[in-house]
Amino acid sequence: MLSKFLGLRYRHLVKNWIPTAGMWGAMGTMGLVWATDWQLILAWVPYINGKFKKDD
Repeated sequence: MLSKFLGLRYRHLVKNWIPTAGMWGAMGTMGLVWATDWQLILAWVPYINGKFKKDD
């Protein structure tokens, strides 16, 4: 559907910007994890999940 609206030039531009946009998205996600309660978010990661167990 987008190919009808985007010309060949813009398709190539989007194709070239996909890695950059992916890196910005990954860094934005990491920034969000850093700025919020990181233990709450990392509790969903299977390998790291066991490091934050609390003795109740």
